[in-house]
Amino acid sequence: MTTLGTGDDEQFIDALHGTFKQNFLLHYNFPPYSVGEAGRVGPPGRREIGHGKLAWRALQAVLPAPTDFPYTIRVVSEITESNGSSSMASVCGGSLSMMDAGVPLKAPVAGVAMGLVLEDDGSYGILTDILGDEDHLGDMDFKVAGTENGITSLQMDIKVAGITPEIMEKALAQAKAGRLHILGEMAKSMTAPGEFSIHAPRIETMQIPTDKIREVIGSGGKVIREIVELSGAKVDINDDGVIKIASPNAESIQKAYDMIYSIVAEPEEGGIYKGKVVKIVDFGAFVNFFGKRDGLVHVSQIENRRLNHPSDVLKEGQEVWVKLLGFDDRGKVRLAMKMVDQATGKELAEQPEAAAD
Repeated sequence: MTTLGTGDDEQFIDALHGTFKQNFLLHYNFPPYSVGEAGRVGPPGRREIGHGKLAWRALQAVLPAPTDFPYTIRVVSEITESNGSSSMASVCGGSLSMMDAGVPLKAPVAGVAMGLVLEDDGSYGILTDILGDEDHLGDMDFKVAGTENGITSLQMDIKVAGITPEIMEKALAQAKAGRLHILGEMAKSMTAPGEFSIHAPRIETMQIPTDKIREVIGSGGKVIREIVELSGAKVDINDDGVIKIASPNAESIQKAYDMIYSIVAEPEEGGIYKGKVVKIVDFGAFVNFFGKRDGLVHVSQIENRRLNHPSDVLKEGQEVWVKLLGFDDRGKVRLAMKMVDQATGKELAEQPEAAAD
């Protein structure tokens, strides 16, 4: 089973060299009933952790880069019956499951368990895809997982003093043949990633300057909480300025993106923006036009005629189109309305100034 999540679902790893996060989790469950036994089902033991890590290593090598696929991936392998290598079954099943979930793996992965029967006189037999009895009674358990092009994970347990290079070479060759056969059987079911589930969150990424991170988060997280509340999307930002916006709804993602963009972007001189009148004074109107930015539309820049007062044509809360003329000596924003078609938001051709009385 494969589940896709956001950056909030990443696993925190408390390692000796510090804490870091991991976006790929593989959990392997081996309940007692899978081998016909009655027993307590509790937390994972050493065997479950070890087998799960082996399968994790096999699949982790073919995952897409986080920048290309910014999801947290959790694979759960539920072993319901076992008379062979359940860890290699987890590799094959995990590969198919992730492809079915739409994860763009670099290549499908399969695994096979090899065995060895070694006689006292030096003669030996190498077994492919060993059963439980062959694992228990044999002299070697040799697991090989990988793609058509190479090995991604390998583990060997031996019960004899050692094995020769000849045995190792033959075991690897047989393991490759077995792996290619299994990959061929898997390809009959699926050869490429499937369609993305409608239930999986859509994630868009955007990069902002690191000096703008503080503005996006706001004091005590006030700004980012407001973005999440108003857009309905999850927003995750890291120290490098990479922002992940997640939601099953494309409109929510776009709304969050626009809100963040309005905070970090700078308005361009000559650009046309939609704004809202926030205050009317005798000499003009202040318009909120670019996120939290306000600018002044002087009374002479409202229409191509003389107005006695801005309130003749404007009222607070009214949405208008404005053109950014530039900045005055004190850095104040200068806007104009008369250069823009208020119905379409398109710039008008230059018109002669209205004659003064």
